[in-house]
Amino acid sequence: MTEPRHFETDAIRTQVPRSAEREHSVPLFLTSSFVFDSAEQARALFSDEIDGNVYSRYANPNTDEFVHKLCKLEGGEDGIATASGMAAVFTSLASRLSSGDHVLASRALFGSTHQILTRILPKWGVSFSYADASDPDTWTSQITPSTKLLFVETPSNPGLELVDLAWLGALARERGIPLIVDNCFATPYLQRPLEYGASLVVHSATKFIDGQGRTLGGAIIGDKALVADARFFARHTGPALSPFNAWMLSKSLETLAVRMDRHCANALALATHFEGHADVESVRYPFLPSHPQYALAQQQMRAGGGIVVLVLRGGIERCRRFLDALALCSHSPNLGDTRTIVTHPTSTTHSKLTEDERQRVGIVPGLVRVSVGLEHVGDVIADIEQALASSR
Repeated sequence: MTEPRHFETDAIRTQVPRSAEREHSVPLFLTSSFVFDSAEQARALFSDEIDGNVYSRYANPNTDEFVHKLCKLEGGEDGIATASGMAAVFTSLASRLSSGDHVLASRALFGSTHQILTRILPKWGVSFSYADASDPDTWTSQITPSTKLLFVETPSNPGLELVDLAWLGALARERGIPLIVDNCFATPYLQRPLEYGASLVVHSATKFIDGQGRTLGGAIIGDKALVADARFFARHTGPALSPFNAWMLSKSLETLAVRMDRHCANALALATHFEGHADVESVRYPFLPSHPQYALAQQQMRAGGGIVVLVLRGGIERCRRFLDALALCSHSPNLGDTRTIVTHPTSTTHSKLTEDERQRVGIVPGLVRVSVGLEHVGDVIADIEQALASSR
């Protein structure tokens, strides 16, 4: 019996079949459509009697390879690719919800996901409630007969709050409600939510999966029946990933493991260095023993990820001076890049939340999110040190 292949091998060796040209590296399929061998083949393809490429909005060899890789890495039955991470989030929700349905989500969510739940889905009669990640009662007490989906991020953006996937997965199975997990921060290399009972995993492939700040992309991976609903929705609404972006993202997956090892090592070193620093009120990182969910992080994650949260003394004005003083680190809203990026969520990514909503998920004015890159960590630490000194 053949032994299962390791993560790194699947990420590198999962490829579409070679063409007659015998290429070693998978080529780009930059075509909008595909030709039919016969009228009967065209009919059979459009009636779903046979599989095959028809139109690149539906499928393309490059997007197929990207999805097939992610399915292997996440342990999912099926998947689709989307033009961005938010397209994946919206498609995973909208493809399953109807007027009168209810979504129960973790309170700590990315700003745009919050906007979908609070301002977009209610236009179509879909309601929502928020539960606290660490309080089981807020989950069990808010499930109603109209609750059709559970949705969580873990670790959350930006506060690095964790959800107990084993507990929530068991609850989802018990109640017969699909659980969707945004696995963007951890990637399948660090965490595989489907193994804990999640029905779907969504990704912003723009982040660590690409890893170099080059492109946009998203994916939905998991249960075959739920993915079929998402595929129907995406096919007719059009949030398709381009073949070129899919080709880049599939290539990026080949180096995901080695990149995440370095991201995690650098992030832990940076978090450890600044914990207890005179200019830093607090540091949050899942693999720091001081993290309130440290034991849970070690239980469901391989390592702590590439994001560190620093809360600076001096509030928002101190943060502004600090950001302006950075010389090496980038000031950008993105994350998961080879380059270290520092972001102030209160004034950027989560600025559309009310002050009360930010406070309830721990986004205080002095919080900065550090996406720790692949540079020498000593240089990153030195830059943050000089910016802290300059901003006093």
